[in-house]
Amino acid sequence: MKNLVLFASGSGSNAEKIIEHFKGSDQVRITHIYCNNPSAGIIQRAERLGIPCRVFDRESYKNGTVLKEVQSLRTDWIILAGFLWLIPAEFVKAFPQRIVNIHPALLPKFGGKGMYGHFVHEAVVAAGEKESGITIHYVNEHYDEGGTIFQSSFEVLPSDTPEDVAKKGQVLEHRDFPKVIESLVTT
Repeated sequence: MKNLVLFASGSGSNAEKIIEHFKGSDQVRITHIYCNNPSAGIIQRAERLGIPCRVFDRESYKNGTVLKEVQSLRTDWIILAGFLWLIPAEFVKAFPQRIVNIHPALLPKFGGKGMYGHFVHEAVVAAGEKESGITIHYVNEHYDEGGTIFQSSFEVLPSDTPEDVAKKGQVLEHRDFPKVIESLVTT
């Protein structure tokens, strides 16, 4: 059995899709959700889905408390599902090639610090891109620079708004992220 811990900062729609995907699995178990935002929607989703959720602050994240907790849970993989803080080097060393993130664009385009959520979709539209998509990648000590695992794309129409781009991307996120995680952690 592989134990996965999810990290999230927002509403948690990707986390919910991942939890649903592995419900009843005899190979993968979502043990906990870690959240850095005390008002995030993921907290209520976690409660409804019966997954323990730990809300933490920047101090416990930086001083190693969160890392020690995650390690004590016998965690095999960490999955970032809308988590907005940079992952410390200590996490990367403790979980080499076992921390995975999803980004709402085709990296290396529109990645880096401050490029998340609506900021990405606004940049895609402003640049007149003909396509966008999602990138699932390993995490290193830098925003959005870890090795690419999987990409999926969609057409961006000239009439698309950032909201349209976001909706198209979310369809791919919900469809592809759980399946890619499963293929990674069960091989």
